[in-house]
Amino acid sequence: MKFTLLSDGSSDRVLLRILDWLLRQHVSDPVMGVWADLRNMHTLPRNLKDRVRCTLEQYPCDMLFVHRDAENEKPKKRENEIRAAIRGYPVPPLVCVIPVRMQEAWLLIDEAALRRAADNPNGSVSIQFPRIEDLETIPNPKRLLHDLLRSASELRGRRLKRFRPGQRSHRVAELIENFSRLRRLKAFQRLESELIKVLEGEAGGNSR
Repeated sequence: MKFTLLSDGSSDRVLLRILDWLLRQHVSDPVMGVWADLRNMHTLPRNLKDRVRCTLEQYPCDMLFVHRDAENEKPKKRENEIRAAIRGYPVPPLVCVIPVRMQEAWLLIDEAALRRAADNPNGSVSIQFPRIEDLETIPNPKRLLHDLLRSASELRGRRLKRFRPGQRSHRVAELIENFSRLRRLKAFQRLESELIKVLEGEAGGNSR
């Protein structure tokens, strides 16, 4: 199964790892995902509808995931915006990915992975991870993730200034092997529920 992720920004491509894990929980076929990189296009798409169109032209797939952070809007509003953008355009099965906050919140679940991503797996500094139940209420999870990575590195001075937490964030996603703890979050529950409905619809369609 080939899937494509269209996200708000380049840092959100870490969602690929989460979506890959989630799909593997529900399908037996091999899974291969790509992030839709539209940054080098001659003319950048102006709106979501154009971005979807360009994505499907450049990255054809069996399933399309479209990411938008809910931020201060209700998830249903974001979902309606996505579905309005594809109305009248032929698209493969669509799944909306709508975290309550920035997607970095979904990476704050594995202390060992974070320490390894900071290249200091045996570090002794205390790291105050948020509770899973609080992840959707963190004002700026991206800043928190970056701060925790800096702390976990235990670097000082010039070496700390050269430390790039944004790059290490992608490594955190790569090192997390099990994202099942995210099932305690409402946004992730919505994502998995929608994915199951889409997969069941595809199975039903193939059986006719």
